[in-house]
Amino acid sequence: MTEPLRIVPDDLTGEAVLALLQLHLDEMHQWSPPGSVHAMPAARLRQPDVAFFSAWDGETLAGCGAIKHLDDGHGELKSMRATPAYRGQGVGKAILARLLAEARRRGYTRVSLETGRRRPSSLPTTSTAPTVSPSARLSAITFRTSSRCA
Repeated sequence: MTEPLRIVPDDLTGEAVLALLQLHLDEMHQWSPPGSVHAMPAARLRQPDVAFFSAWDGETLAGCGAIKHLDDGHGELKSMRATPAYRGQGVGKAILARLLAEARRRGYTRVSLETGRRRPSSLPTTSTAPTVSPSARLSAITFRTSSRCA
């Protein structure tokens, strides 16, 4: 990446975005126990309770992510995925920052992420990435006024 990623709201109609979401769903079914896949198809991600974003490096899709409204103070991160060519280049971190900014804008005090079973390529690659126990099914990030990232 030569320039910062451009992370924008997305209507989930572009071919590249739909292909990345299909890869995400396919891999979730591959890596998750039967009946434990909570990844959303594009039709569900288009619903009003979900804000979906795509990350672009020029005209090339680098990744995507969404945040789902659970209640007035709580959202859940969904469908965070870097394209295979952009894995390990900070795309996930950039998308996470954008989704957390959206959570703050919405007034959420809690953001959850269902981690499920992790495979090695999904582990954070830097010490600045949030860490979650691989055995955790649901993790939460709580915003506090004293937090450095609030």
